[in-house]
Amino acid sequence: MPETEHHLTTSAAADHRTIIEPFKIKMVEPLAILTRHEREPILREAGGNLFLVAAKHVTFDFLTDSGTTAMSAAQWGAMLVADESYAGSRSFERFESAVRELTGYRHVIPTHQGRAAERILFSHLVKPGSKVPSNCHFDTTRANIEQLGGEAVDLVIAEGRDPASTHPFKGNIDLDRLEAFCATHRGQIPCGMLTITNNTGGGQPVSLENLRAAAVIYHRHGIPMILDACRFAENSYFVKLREPGMAHHGVQEIARMTFAEADGCLMSAKKDGLVNIGGFIALRESRWVDHLRNQLILTEGFPTYGGMAARDLEAIAVGLEEVLDEDYLDYRLAVSRYMAQGLNRSGIPTVQPAGGHAVYIDAKAFLPHIPPEQYPGQALVCELYLSEGIRSCEIGSVMFGREVDGRFAPASMELVRLAFPRRVYTQSHFDYILEGMQSLAARKASLRGLRMTYRPPFLPHFTARFEPV
Repeated sequence: MPETEHHLTTSAAADHRTIIEPFKIKMVEPLAILTRHEREPILREAGGNLFLVAAKHVTFDFLTDSGTTAMSAAQWGAMLVADESYAGSRSFERFESAVRELTGYRHVIPTHQGRAAERILFSHLVKPGSKVPSNCHFDTTRANIEQLGGEAVDLVIAEGRDPASTHPFKGNIDLDRLEAFCATHRGQIPCGMLTITNNTGGGQPVSLENLRAAAVIYHRHGIPMILDACRFAENSYFVKLREPGMAHHGVQEIARMTFAEADGCLMSAKKDGLVNIGGFIALRESRWVDHLRNQLILTEGFPTYGGMAARDLEAIAVGLEEVLDEDYLDYRLAVSRYMAQGLNRSGIPTVQPAGGHAVYIDAKAFLPHIPPEQYPGQALVCELYLSEGIRSCEIGSVMFGREVDGRFAPASMELVRLAFPRRVYTQSHFDYILEGMQSLAARKASLRGLRMTYRPPFLPHFTARFEPV
């Protein structure tokens, strides 16, 4: 990863041409090495859906960065001293203290993962006819709002809907549209949101300036602002690198500035908590807390463990500190840049600029011969698996396409996300993949579209099935 390509910023990295993994490896597990001939019947049996392919048949698992982290020695050590008391354990106290220190929010409600936090919060706030604005809602957030009869409204800036735009903060919410939306629908908006980084739109960051302006709008209309903060550290590092006047601030300080603007957050700790399971709701004020904790007891567990073992609480407490290490974040963002640049050199277009946790291939631009109703993103997902053993995720018309008045309404973008697990794969793995992608790019015209043979009512990408057109 040459320095000239990656704009390395840390003093350690600046002395070297190649950015190295800022960790040592103590444990390994084998990769599944299969041939294309061996993968073909596996994909057919899964109905063309990589969520339905067993992990033992996947070589490079880029399906998600959620819960796939390799935890550190410090995290494993903390787990060994966990207090598994049902109520009021020492481990909860350490977890609660770490969340309070990071966010500044007093009220901390643990959950077993992010979508549990969404379900508990929205079940209290969202009613039929409610509208929840954000830059972009991701899949489970949208589904949890819509299954309650609400509407999840995306108000990302125009550049955020253009894969080729190089705007440095394509995750920003459109402030003019947000102001007009809040003025028109104030009585229907139980809370407003911002997702940092904006996963649906290519893992793109939100500037601190934009976040502050959005908070002013929400609060002027009496609307509490909740952050979907599962990648808060990556967003904070983007702010440090790209936002004028922020370079001299530390990432931890920027994170605290970010949380200070909002009234609370939802967190899947399976991302920037650097753990395999866990999440939380954190709130500044107490007005919703009793109801949320009562709901927690019904479906997750007692309020001091929230569906997690105490050892998981310990791991999160350590992870929330480790993720703010700037050497780690420098490496994390460099991996995405390196992969995006390598794909671009092979003629594979990606969302520009590269995001923090993933590279998003622009399947619409790469496969213009496949129309949206034949799911070009899913077609590419299938070919990535067959040719390279890569498991990836479509973020396009499978995930967000709809039937409107009996007609197919495609998603605004047809993307394929290669989400990189934290601290798992090495430079050699990424170089090996880039070599294979050159061959795939050369035969892209031979790829065929798909038809969906089964579509569930919610979150179709998890269990839908396909066959070639």
